[in-house]
Parts: sequence; C-alpha cells; structure tokens
Amino acid sequence: MQADSNPKLGILLTNLGTPDSPAPRDVRRYLKQFLWDPRVVELPRPLWWLVLNLVILNTRPRRSARAYAKIWTDEGSPLLVISRKQHAALQQALDARLGAPVRVALAMCYGSPSIATGLAELRDAGVQRVLVLPLYPQYSATSSAAIFDAVATELRGWRAMPELRFINDYHAHPDYISALANSVRDFQAEHGAPQKLLMSFHGIPQDYADRGDPYACQCETTAALLAEQLGLESTQWQLSFQSRLGPKDWLKPYTDHTLESLAASGVHDVQVICPGFSADCLETLEEIGMENRAVFVGAGGKDYRYIPCLNDHSTHIEFLAQLVERHLQGWLP
Repeated sequence: MQADSNPKLGILLTNLGTPDSPAPRDVRRYLKQFLWDPRVVELPRPLWWLVLNLVILNTRPRRSARAYAKIWTDEGSPLLVISRKQHAALQQALDARLGAPVRVALAMCYGSPSIATGLAELRDAGVQRVLVLPLYPQYSATSSAAIFDAVATELRGWRAMPELRFINDYHAHPDYISALANSVRDFQAEHGAPQKLLMSFHGIPQDYADRGDPYACQCETTAALLAEQLGLESTQWQLSFQSRLGPKDWLKPYTDHTLESLAASGVHDVQVICPGFSADCLETLEEIGMENRAVFVGAGGKDYRYIPCLNDHSTHIEFLAQLVERHLQGWLP
C-alpha cells in the first residue's frame, strides 16, 4: 500500500459531558460513569465502589436531576447544545482559515457523544493525524488527563493508530484572556461595573494540588491576567472555587462562603464570571446563576449578575481556530 503524502487531519473537540436527559435514571447513569473515573476520585476502588453505589448513587441523582431540570432547554442539555454550536463554528472557521481539509469531531469524556464515537467518526473519514482539544482552559488530572486516558483506552483496541497531539491547556494564552476581558467589558457596558468581580473556578480536592496538580496555580494565573487586562485594583476582584463534593478540604476560598462574606461586609453589587468553563452548563447556569445568587441575596446582597461563558462567541471560536492552527504546525501541507 502506498503511503499518503498528505495524511488527513482531524480535531477531536472534547468536553466533560452531560446526561441524556434530566430524568434521575439518566443522571444516575451519567454520574456513575463520571464518578467512577479514578482520575476524578482517587480512592481505593473497593472502598469507593461501596460509597458510590450504596450511598451517592442512591441519593445524588434525584437531587442533581432537579438541578438539571431547571436549566434544560427544548433543544436539550445547554452544554451539549452549546458544544454542537462550537463544533460547527470551529469547523467553519478552520475551513476558511487553513489550506488543507481538517475534520472536526465532537466528543464528551462522559455520556454522549462518546470519545469512542468521536474517534470512530475521524477514522471513518480517513483521518490519520488527530489533535485532541479539551475545552478546559486550565489543566487538571481530573479533567484534561481524564480525556487523555479515555482516548488512550479507545485506541488500545485499534490496529492502525493515528498520530496524536494533545493540547494540555491554554490558561494564559493572550487571546483567551482578551476574549474573557472583552466578554466582561461587553457585559458591563450593558449592566454597569460592580463593586466586586468574582472569578469562580471549579474546585478540586486540596490534596490533589498538594501532590502536584497544577490546576490551582493555573487558575490563579488566569484570574490575575484577566484582572490586569481589565485594569482592576486588588480590591475590585477576587478568586474563588466552587462545586466541591464530600467532606474533605477542596481548593479555597469557596465561592458560596465568599459570597456570604462579601454580603456581610457590605458589598451589595457582585458580578461572577467562570473562566474555567468554556461553555455554560449545570455548574454555571444553576450553581452560579441560581444557587449562589440565593446565597448572596440571602446574606444581604442586592445586585447579583452572572457573566456567561464564552460559548460560541466569534472571538472564542477565532481564538480556538488560531490555537488549533498553531498546534497543527508541521502537519499542515
């Protein structure tokens, strides 16, 4: 067989995932896959199996299902709806930008469409070189590395493997920071500037960071660069971490505790942005947009607004296209 002098290129665009519906049975199936990943929960498997199956999966799915139901749309899960728009927009941007055909496939680490489905789509299109792009601006073993594991597990069964490249993170990329800053400026042009801009990132257990996960440091870098580009004084912004699970310590300060403290200290006007999320999802729309709003107002705050993720905004897609082009150097004809 004659070798192809210009191997076909593919982009595997990935994110966390979402249940198929807000029904408890679908949420339970999703949570079981997500929480069983040893990258997410680093406990001995026999002990964690008991806790997960006998406790968590008997209580959490119903609670999470109620939360998903609050944000579910006629089109489906917001994360999946937005991810599909990002997929289509990135494909269009790359078609216009590159001098070679590049196939973009969408995949989720948990749920559908799966990593296996996305890779199979690229293989069936004749792709021989794959760039994996996790839509996680900051690297963590709990997120980016979990996608790497899923890709490696799927390819373990392939006879003919594609060449692989993997984008670990883009937490300090100037164009990413600029896109975030512009989204804040656009929002504040309509709603005004708050007393405090809170930058809330998804948390991880503190001991993960203590053992070398760079996630916390990358979140701090992103937040500092964003504040610098916005020209904020240290008193005008703050960083926090959300979405903790279980009794152990997670990265601090916690978002809900921070909002309580801000309200108690006399801060009555807060805007919250989530620079660790590339697309709006349960953690931004329900946890930040609803739960934490209630926390702030309940503690005495008055004006609380959530600044949406970059989603499929043109500046976000243009940045992602530039990022992809840079990582394809040497592969492009």
